[in-house]
Amino acid sequence: MKRLWYFLAILVLLTACNDSNVGTGIPDALVNEQINVSSLQYPQLRQNGGYVYINGGYKGIIVVRQNANSYTAFERACPYDPMSSCMVEADESNLFLVDTCCGSQFNFQGQVMSGPAVYGLRQYSTSLNGSVLSIFN
Repeated sequence: MKRLWYFLAILVLLTACNDSNVGTGIPDALVNEQINVSSLQYPQLRQNGGYVYINGGYKGIIVVRQNANSYTAFERACPYDPMSSCMVEADESNLFLVDTCCGSQFNFQGQVMSGPAVYGLRQYSTSLNGSVLSIFN
């Protein structure tokens, strides 16, 4: 009987740590978007560090070009207070992302730089096939 309790305790601990967004409070949203990164609609995605905002996710998605073959996509809801009216956006300097309501700052890889947020931005999966970027969860 004692072994069963140990097994159950270990099982609970292992399953409790499987989501990198535990504790953020950002509601789940189905994401299945596609954009053509070579389109005239997205000229910012032709240079490293360029970004665009697109619809999708809970409050919107920011797509960032890391390099010609790598793009990242982040939820625009701040993990500190996802229910606020603000959305994460690029700072005027274009050096970091910021939630202007709480002041949390994130780098272009979605990691917390400063502010009250302790969790990084929710990242969506991306896949590049030719010039079509799929964004999904």
